[in-house]
Amino acid sequence: MSGPLAGVLVADFSRVLAGPYATMLLAEMGADVVKVEHPVHGDETRAWGPPYAGGEAAYYLSVNRNKRDIALDLKHPEGRRVAALLCERADVIIENFRPGVADRLGIGYESVRPRNPGVVYCSITGFGRQDRPGFDAAVQAESGLMHITGDSPSKVGVAIVDILAGLNAAVAILGPLYRRALTGTGARVEVSLLHSALSALTNVAQSALISGQEAKPYGNAHPTIVPYQTFEAADGGVTVAVGNDALYRAMCAAIGRDDLAADPRFATNPLRVRHREALVAELSAVFRTRPAVEWTRLLQDAGVPVGKIRGVLEGIRAAEDPATVTVEHPTAGLLELLRTGFTLTGDVPPTQPPPLHGEHTRELLAELGLTGDEIRRLEADGVARQHRQHPHDRDAADPAQKGINR
Repeated sequence: MSGPLAGVLVADFSRVLAGPYATMLLAEMGADVVKVEHPVHGDETRAWGPPYAGGEAAYYLSVNRNKRDIALDLKHPEGRRVAALLCERADVIIENFRPGVADRLGIGYESVRPRNPGVVYCSITGFGRQDRPGFDAAVQAESGLMHITGDSPSKVGVAIVDILAGLNAAVAILGPLYRRALTGTGARVEVSLLHSALSALTNVAQSALISGQEAKPYGNAHPTIVPYQTFEAADGGVTVAVGNDALYRAMCAAIGRDDLAADPRFATNPLRVRHREALVAELSAVFRTRPAVEWTRLLQDAGVPVGKIRGVLEGIRAAEDPATVTVEHPTAGLLELLRTGFTLTGDVPPTQPPPLHGEHTRELLAELGLTGDEIRRLEADGVARQHRQHPHDRDAADPAQKGINR
């Protein structure tokens, strides 16, 4: 056990993206995350393919590494009993059921707190206490995020609201978890996709609040900074981000247009915003004369923020610091996974592959105090399911034993 969250047990009843992303971040820091899935269909993302690797959907693989997995039917009384045992021992519980479902299953905050008063309990919902399913695309529409994206309302190309909610959940959990270590006091954390999206609108939302006017879409440009947008080069796109007047003058020198720096219409950013169309027309003509890689090199050398528009795979491979880690997966063999956006120094846990469906069921049931006969009965009744290793599996060995030492 290693990492700053070593010894922290997380009971993860979440599915799909926001919750699993949050618990993956906690697992990256050493927490023992126990992912609870239905014994038949499991997490919905297991079926969200293609592509697949070793029978596992890429979507599922993207957010579930460094976890242990128990397949358990929470609608069965015995499954709920096991879940209650897990909740009694957990330092953190995270769930994204629709409002009221966790309470009906006996694992809601008010049910858990009397038996585990120090628990940090996190609920992720779509729209707060509204009994309304929360899917990323719907929240992008409802929040205004879709309204300001693209030249006409467009969804962001990744489920960005789910990711933001996962980040908010992980951060919000860490605060009470620190206080708990000092005082033993637990807390309830509530995160909604809607408010994660609204809070992420930051300066755009604040401008709308101050002006009283609805925000406008600016596509690949910026409402209050010019030039801060994409230009078409001779062979593709390039984005420049000229955030102040000094950078503007440096850009003009780098592209051979000192006359634009001297033009009084463009002397300051407010003036450039006012005369946006005239300046953008001049710059567009210049950028069309050379390939994107040349503009990128020239502007980088001048200290101007610039980026060549790349595809996703191209962007991963072009990153100067490695963007991926490679693990040995039981069915997929060597598996490349995106690393998280942070690194930690010191003693950090090695990366473990995303678990198979029910890979650690028997191990976890035994740690929770169930006997062999009880475990066999749960499996026979379909309440719990242990993944069966097959001859074609690359590695039938269990990952390193962490244990629930509580």
